[in-house]
Amino acid sequence: MSFSVTQESFDSLASCCDDPSHCLEWNTVFVRPDWLKIWWKEFKPCSELYLGAVRQDDGIIGIAPLLVGEGKASFIGNADVCDYLDFIVSPGNETQFFTSLFDDLKQKGVNQLDLHALRPDSTAMTSLLDAAGERGYETDCQPEDISVEMDLPGTWEEYLEQLSSKQRHEVKRKLRRLTEAGKVEYRALEGKAAISELIDTFLEMFTESRADKADFLTGGMESFFRALADDLAETGLLKLGLLTLDSKPAAMIMYFDYNDTIYLYNSGYNREFESLSVGLLSKVLCIQESIRQGKKKFDFLKGNEVYKFRLGGKEVPINNCRITIK
Repeated sequence: MSFSVTQESFDSLASCCDDPSHCLEWNTVFVRPDWLKIWWKEFKPCSELYLGAVRQDDGIIGIAPLLVGEGKASFIGNADVCDYLDFIVSPGNETQFFTSLFDDLKQKGVNQLDLHALRPDSTAMTSLLDAAGERGYETDCQPEDISVEMDLPGTWEEYLEQLSSKQRHEVKRKLRRLTEAGKVEYRALEGKAAISELIDTFLEMFTESRADKADFLTGGMESFFRALADDLAETGLLKLGLLTLDSKPAAMIMYFDYNDTIYLYNSGYNREFESLSVGLLSKVLCIQESIRQGKKKFDFLKGNEVYKFRLGGKEVPINNCRITIK
């Protein structure tokens, strides 16, 4: 068997992503070619693009979506907007993939891998470190953040039973107060037309709900959010959750629906309804809708906000790793 590394384009990788015959592990939305292409176009990094595909004969066994510059390689994307990053490797081919990748990077003058946003179950954590150790490479991994997620049960009643008695009471009490205030409706919006119609409302709520979110949404970040909404809504990956009270928008969430997992990406609310806990309840109702649709996991993504744990989330450590290639 012969292995080689070829440089691909985002479009050629997209064809791999949609072709099940490649058996590649696209474990999260943040490593998909359409996501990475949007990030690359919007942030325009100075580093060189390295879309390395390791091929075994005519088939691709793995992809390394990297940026290369000054002897260092890192993942395409950044931790501010990409919660998880990783290599894309077909199961059982990790050793061959990383052996070929190391050889190619070394030949191109790369002497360090600087990798961020790594889940414990990422290919980088489960296979790359072992491959690096076998070659005698120095590795240094440190915790950099946490993420919060939970497995979803089969019914809403089972979910409520998973909560502590105090939190179960609080969720029911807040929902009751909201329904007593007027006609409540929660809808999942999908499709380019529906999301384009309400993206301005979402961004307005996003910036008005918290001062740090207003500071975060610079012109470049707003352009990135709009590009995500435009491109990923068309493929059905990105959706908006809209909570209305008497037909007036009260809170919204932006999330991704991928591989039976709901990724809660961002949210905002109308301060007029702040006393009714609409920000929290929009997430509660999204969890309820996710259960109804038979989703398997709800991922609150990075950050240790207290509400995530109160709603049943469990902590997942996120790491960074540096590998010196000798």
